[in-house]
Amino acid sequence: MKKALKYLFPLVIGIALLRWVFKDVDLVATISDFKSANYFLVFLALLVSLLAHVSRAYRWNLMLEPLGYKPALLNTSVAVLIGYLTNLIFPRAGELARSASLQKSENVPFDKSFGAVIAERVIDVLVLGVLVLVNILLEFSRLKSLVIEMFGGKLGGIQNLIFLGIVFLVLAVISFFVFLKYKDKVLNISLVKKLFEVGKGLWSGFVSVLKIKKSGQFFLHTLFIWSMYYLGTFLLCQAISIGQDLSFLAVLTVLVMGSIGMAIPTQGGLGSYHFFVGKIVVLYGLSQQDGVSLATFLHTLQGVLFVLLFGLVAFLISFFTEKKS
Repeated sequence: MKKALKYLFPLVIGIALLRWVFKDVDLVATISDFKSANYFLVFLALLVSLLAHVSRAYRWNLMLEPLGYKPALLNTSVAVLIGYLTNLIFPRAGELARSASLQKSENVPFDKSFGAVIAERVIDVLVLGVLVLVNILLEFSRLKSLVIEMFGGKLGGIQNLIFLGIVFLVLAVISFFVFLKYKDKVLNISLVKKLFEVGKGLWSGFVSVLKIKKSGQFFLHTLFIWSMYYLGTFLLCQAISIGQDLSFLAVLTVLVMGSIGMAIPTQGGLGSYHFFVGKIVVLYGLSQQDGVSLATFLHTLQGVLFVLLFGLVAFLISFFTEKKS
């Protein structure tokens, strides 16, 4: 029951956000925008997205190589796509599904591959942070009003978070010194031993990024992944009439805000993506109606159709993949 509620809560939040976003939107007009779209450009955008995910799989291989594992690119690509398919149903469970899939097909220990996935996510967060900073510097005048609207008058809440952070840090320091004093007794507990071994595996996977021999390739693939994300977003904006007048900087803003929306733990960014993208494009001259329609178009194709199409194909391929000894 608790597990069901755990996964139902993000769905409820997503649906609530959708209802709020669509409360004043003409659905007939949104459907009309979908019908008049250029689906050749949509097809190109889907191919671009596939290239980004294959590149992500190759980058994952580069992280696993220092650990002594060289999975086939097909199997890591299948694992990546299964991960995104899982996230569409169970938020934040996709990373677990990725590692489980690779363990099945390539016999790569779950803890090590999962540690590498965590490191990968940290890198992506850093890249997104850089893009946010660049976006703010280039579009400060536009974004300032939105930031004030969303966060103005909430300084007290930020101060409370800082206070809680300090309390957590103090408790962590105290716990660390208590552990040092009684570590011999603690480490002799069987459950702690097991957790410690799993933690070592996770850590070795996490720090694998520091041992990559082909660091140039790793950097280029990271650049390629995010370039393809941008190109895919640009093509989809060009595919629908309401998004064709958006500038290159506007598309960057859509990519950044959409990535933040997708990072919020709802099913595949349901509701949160529509909220962030629908709100941001209004700053570039679109009406609220057109903003929500554009956000829905982008999310439906990139966040749902692509994931379902290639994710299900990857899931079927995994059934016919023999486990590597």
